[in-house]
Amino acid sequence: MATSDSREVVIEASPEEILDVIADVEDTPTWSPQYQSSEVLEAYDNGRPKRVKMKIKTAGVSDEQVVEYTWSGDVVSWTLVSAGQLKSQDASYTLIPDGDKTKVRFDITVDLSIPMPGFVLKRAMKGGTESATEGLRKQVQKIKKGGK
Repeated sequence: MATSDSREVVIEASPEEILDVIADVEDTPTWSPQYQSSEVLEAYDNGRPKRVKMKIKTAGVSDEQVVEYTWSGDVVSWTLVSAGQLKSQDASYTLIPDGDKTKVRFDITVDLSIPMPGFVLKRAMKGGTESATEGLRKQVQKIKKGGK
């Protein structure tokens, strides 16, 4: 059974600055703790990642996943191509400019192929959506201040 979660955050940056951080998938493990590694397998002509292999550990479960990204204006989404522990995964960031800030909405739906108690899955998804929003916000601010 698929489980969904979403979260919003306001980031003091332009959509382009935020999309650049999201596109730097190989750096994601530095700001999103469930990511152990992330590697671009294929990129679009503009350099944005298209197909990405990542190793993830959450709720005590490790998995290797391949996802395919779609970039469309101020929306980036990805869908699961292959994984060991998931039947499906769809996620997206929707960016809404608001002056010198941007409202970022993160949505994710996963369908596990392994049994997991509902409360454990909910806690894992809450941690994932938190790092996908707050972790992203902190990373964008760090880069804007000249850090990496």
